[in-house]
Amino acid sequence: MKKALVAAVAVAAFPVLAQAQTPGFYVGAEGGGSYLFSTTIAGQYIQPAIGWAAGAKAGYDFVGPRVELEGIYHENQTAGGNFPGSALNGKIGQANAMVNALYDFNFGSPIVPYIGVGAGIAFVDSYSPINSTAFAYQGILGVGYNVTPNLKFSVEGRYMGASTPTYAGSNWSDNNVLALIGVTVKFAPAPVVEPPAPAPTSAPSFMVFFDWDRSNLSAQALNTIKQAADAYKAKGSARITATGHTDTSGPESYNMALSLRRANTVKDALVRAGVPATAIAVVGRGEAGLLVPTADGVREPQNRRVEIVIQ
Repeated sequence: MKKALVAAVAVAAFPVLAQAQTPGFYVGAEGGGSYLFSTTIAGQYIQPAIGWAAGAKAGYDFVGPRVELEGIYHENQTAGGNFPGSALNGKIGQANAMVNALYDFNFGSPIVPYIGVGAGIAFVDSYSPINSTAFAYQGILGVGYNVTPNLKFSVEGRYMGASTPTYAGSNWSDNNVLALIGVTVKFAPAPVVEPPAPAPTSAPSFMVFFDWDRSNLSAQALNTIKQAADAYKAKGSARITATGHTDTSGPESYNMALSLRRANTVKDALVRAGVPATAIAVVGRGEAGLLVPTADGVREPQNRRVEIVIQ
């Protein structure tokens, strides 16, 4: 009972646990907070405050590894420093064009941790007269939640840096930490569900019954043999086994011979019905393999039979 309760809770908590992921292209958007570490620009000490960030991306998910192109902008208000006539006066903005490589750790859960790195170009305050261009790089650590195989929400932290942007011929350090939430939509087909394998089918079989101590065929037995011959012909290529049985009356040695005579009688009738003799095997089992278990010496009609199996 406890196991069933735990399983029910797990299903309720992770409704998409069994949803398989497939490769495909994706697009996404992100936004959050930005923090630029303190720095010195043209001899003036800057004490940045927390700012904001927003971006968009497009990539391809290989289910595990993925690569993407990203455009992201972040801006921080600053305290300290005096840069008249430039965008650095009171704020520092930066637009990045990045190529990212990431890896998703898929553990069979909708919750997917991931790591990544990126490199590209940073345009620092590019909308102002400063227009400083630098090499940009970043490290990414995050966790995603697969709502469906094609829709994911994520939360991540980043370190983002740019190599020595300049102002008035002076280089300054550009180091940032970003906290972002995002959403991605994957353009991938739904996972293909293989149809269940068909249940194995049993070989066609027929039964011919005999009178006590007899091996001759009744009209009903001949009709059953004709049906067996037709089934053989419908299969095109098959083998037939005719297995003779007796009841428990009479000596065992006599019954063994009687069961074999009955099997050969059925074989001869099958041959007359168009089945090649080479396709038929005969077996005599005597009192073994009773259809209706009885004590010794009992005349049971259902045990006096030949079973025809087509394979």
